[in-house]
Amino acid sequence: MTTTPLKFYQIGSFAVGNRLVTADERSTQSDADRTNALTSGHRACQGCGEALGARYALDTAMRAAKDQIIAVNATGCLEVFSTPYPESSWRIAWLHSLFGNAPAVASGVAAALKAKGRTDIRVVGQGGDGATVDIGFGALSGMFERNDDVLYICYDNEAYMNTGVQRSGATPPAARTATTQAVGSAPGNVFGQGKFLPRIAMAHEIPYVATASIADLRDLEAKVTKAMEYRGARYIHILVPCPLGWGSASCDTIKIARLATQSGLFPLFEAVNGEMITSTPIRKKVDVEEYLKLQGRYSHLFSPKRNDEVINHLQRMADKNIERYNLMGDM
Repeated sequence: MTTTPLKFYQIGSFAVGNRLVTADERSTQSDADRTNALTSGHRACQGCGEALGARYALDTAMRAAKDQIIAVNATGCLEVFSTPYPESSWRIAWLHSLFGNAPAVASGVAAALKAKGRTDIRVVGQGGDGATVDIGFGALSGMFERNDDVLYICYDNEAYMNTGVQRSGATPPAARTATTQAVGSAPGNVFGQGKFLPRIAMAHEIPYVATASIADLRDLEAKVTKAMEYRGARYIHILVPCPLGWGSASCDTIKIARLATQSGLFPLFEAVNGEMITSTPIRKKVDVEEYLKLQGRYSHLFSPKRNDEVINHLQRMADKNIERYNLMGDM
């Protein structure tokens, strides 16, 4: 009788079906020699989704650009917790701009590189939803309209977390913030306001637009890698839960990010030249209630009295996304 010895591996992201994958199939984060663009020592809150998103995205961009990246960072949480003077946790060429002009500064860097004939160095702009959706919106639209050779990444934690958890244009309906308190007849942020910037970016018909989540590392890395293959303006919008502002447990950051996509509230998709080309199907559909219950910013929907009207309204929003972006696939 012939036998074949089997060896099983407990090796995390290196393993696919108990087999070691080849180097080109491994995630950027599984590589011990990755750039580690945002290294340890920063002052982000425990469980900070933005810290994860920034490291995932920029490590991948560095790999795609053969370590030739200049990052321009808007004012906000990411800038504040990573560069408390005179320290820095960045291990890449990194510039700090104002709250509202990161896209313009990134465009200027790209123009300077073009004038010098440096096509090997790529430019990444980044900021939170406040700097991107609100304060820097005009500069970002200009960058899109001119089709400047910049990848801009928005780390969306759905409020102005650095300045006290005030509402932003990306704050979802019914959410409690410092400026949309859970009081009155219609507590939390009102319905019908705000904006979903990925669709606005698509309206500019720029080469590449995508949404991503820190709960799906492979998808996020694939989209950043793909974005780096294009020239011209590109935009990636990454959902990054904030335990402090969302009133959630720091250990639940990835779980909450996953529930956002699996409920349909945050769709994952890609668009090229203004047309959607792919969407990431929901693996296991969940009700929005599972997502809401883990967050203190929605606690007023369940106590002291359950508000089924608002919960159902949010469910209808998720269902609309599922239909619009074909999130259930062929099912």
